[in-house]
Amino acid sequence: MWLPLCAGFGLAGRSGAACSGGFGGEPAGNSGRPGWRTSPSWRTFCFRESSIALALFTAANPGIPSGGFVGESKSAILANLDRVPDFILVPKALPEATRIRAARDFIAERGLSFPIVLKPDIGERGTGVAIVRSDRELVSYLAVATGDTIVQKYVAGMEFGIFYYRQPGQSEGRIFSITEKRFPAVVGDGSSTITELVLRDERAVCLASLYLGRLKRSADDVPAAGALVPLAELGSHCRGAVFLNGATLETAALRSAVDAVARRFSSFYIGRFDVRSESVEQLQRGRFEVLELNGVSAEATHIYDPSVTLLEAYRALFRQWRIAFEIGALNRQLGQRPMPLRGFVALLWNRGKTPSSRSVAGFGKQGSAHQRCDWHSTVQHRASPPSILG
Repeated sequence: MWLPLCAGFGLAGRSGAACSGGFGGEPAGNSGRPGWRTSPSWRTFCFRESSIALALFTAANPGIPSGGFVGESKSAILANLDRVPDFILVPKALPEATRIRAARDFIAERGLSFPIVLKPDIGERGTGVAIVRSDRELVSYLAVATGDTIVQKYVAGMEFGIFYYRQPGQSEGRIFSITEKRFPAVVGDGSSTITELVLRDERAVCLASLYLGRLKRSADDVPAAGALVPLAELGSHCRGAVFLNGATLETAALRSAVDAVARRFSSFYIGRFDVRSESVEQLQRGRFEVLELNGVSAEATHIYDPSVTLLEAYRALFRQWRIAFEIGALNRQLGQRPMPLRGFVALLWNRGKTPSSRSVAGFGKQGSAHQRCDWHSTVQHRASPPSILG
């Protein structure tokens, strides 16, 4: 999280240099006025400009609070996109029985079956995301959920992270990074326990405690010879997925498809789409479904490929954040206001302390296929705009 601040300090340093007469002299109109650099009004101006520079990236995505740095509502973002698997948002404010009934009704009305995806509306790095395979698991999850919950159709297939950006005013965006996410597994030999199989795997052994702790069966089970035992099922590095650099997967068809999805959200310019597709070939043809869109704080996750050096990773991160600040600066010129530095610091300070939903431009528009429950109608009709508890 310090990287954007470093980039911001660089911009703030430029503002400070300009304030002190560096980078080519004095601002127009001040020549011949002794002491202008130390006047209270000029010091106030310099401080304000430096503070704005530090938080410029919060204007990179005007349609998402703080640009999507932290605390944004996932459901509100998804409501601005297409190619999204059906979902419903179940507010924590509803009684537990109503929340459970809402989820069950959603599954029945959409003709879905287990597994189903459950995840917090506000969360990061895969925290709280679960793939539930029975009604009992569904009930158990909703009974202890601490905030609003997204109930979403499960999409099988391969998972990818596609980091995208577009400069304001440009007709087309670009793909900055593609990550292929692989879910590790071990293969039974008919005589070894799952624990033994994991400990013998040269990569899985590094995360043995994570994999064995998340198993949905006993680690002492002995899988049959040739039986595949999945060790992770979520595309999160923190949850054990393996990330590989997928730069060679980019095609014109994929770039066009991602750009079309991104441009549908008119106030979005930079972030990462987490998508699933049936295969690499289908992805390259531009056929995928969007699981999630992460804003300005999203990472170009190809940097976690073991073949990517530390220097290459830092170069990618600094380039990513430089682009974010540039987009924020352009949006500021177009009239968008970055988050005040004081508000940004407060946002970080309160991070994760209050589970709540935050609005996004376009959320609740007429005709949205995604819904939100309320006290009066557990699941609304597809053509009705989502209601918001107030």
